[in-house]
Amino acid sequence: MRKIILLFLLTFSLSAKSITPNDVYAQSMIIQDHVHFLLKHYGIKHDHDAIQKQKISTKLRPRNAWQKAYEILVKINILRNAYGLSRIEPVGMEPVEELNPGMVYGMTQRILTELKIFEARKEMQIPKFKLHTYKKKTPLDVYNSFSHISASLNELNQSDLKPADVFAETMRIYDDLSVILNHLDIKDETIPQKRKENATPSDSLKISLVVLNRLAKLQKSVGIKTIDSSAFDKNNATPSDVYTVTGLIITGLQTIKAHIGLTTVITSPSQIYSKKVPADIEQLMGWNLRKVSLIKNLDRR
Repeated sequence: MRKIILLFLLTFSLSAKSITPNDVYAQSMIIQDHVHFLLKHYGIKHDHDAIQKQKISTKLRPRNAWQKAYEILVKINILRNAYGLSRIEPVGMEPVEELNPGMVYGMTQRILTELKIFEARKEMQIPKFKLHTYKKKTPLDVYNSFSHISASLNELNQSDLKPADVFAETMRIYDDLSVILNHLDIKDETIPQKRKENATPSDSLKISLVVLNRLAKLQKSVGIKTIDSSAFDKNNATPSDVYTVTGLIITGLQTIKAHIGLTTVITSPSQIYSKKVPADIEQLMGWNLRKVSLIKNLDRR
């Protein structure tokens, strides 16, 4: 009997459907339906055309879509807080070198669950949204769909991300880099750079992209696939633009952690900060750059 059960489980696992970007995209459209319903319920205007103009065009990987989904969970926290519900902790995951679409699919289910909990707590009657099928969707399509959801949540929250939110993610980068340096036996005597009091989000974005490009060189040196970050460079950046790049950095760090054996070290959850300004972010990201610059290769000394 035991052998039959084991054989059944093996057969089931082998026959399990492989998740594709098409499946993830389909779920993202259901999420969009929920968010659009909430916008209509609260009488908030949805500027679809303006959001569509924010779409980017470059080749991305599933890990980038996963991080955008994390951003959505952060904004759901803002929504919960605005309507008197306690915050949740956005999910983290163990580092992998190459994240698959199935893991991104899991994030869509977490998002849908949180939205349904919110709707139930507010005693809303939710229509049944139809699940459609799609073909030839890519991680970029999924990312852009998640970006649409994220921007729509800004409308629903009637606010964008704040510098304090960006600073929280920049601290997560700092913590990850400290763990990596310690694991590689690299002595870290770096100190913060001089504070630039008049720093703007554009300054924060600029130095964040330098950090991202330094990480890309390390990734390429060990055969980890990278992305073209030029699509995320902007002249007049907002805190949200900087937040996006912090997400790209964090996903890059996960691949490096996985490569050097830190596969069970999940990035620390973000803390809540207040009264942070772009100067705080620019200074801390500059410190992160000094930490990254200590890593010449990914071999332990």
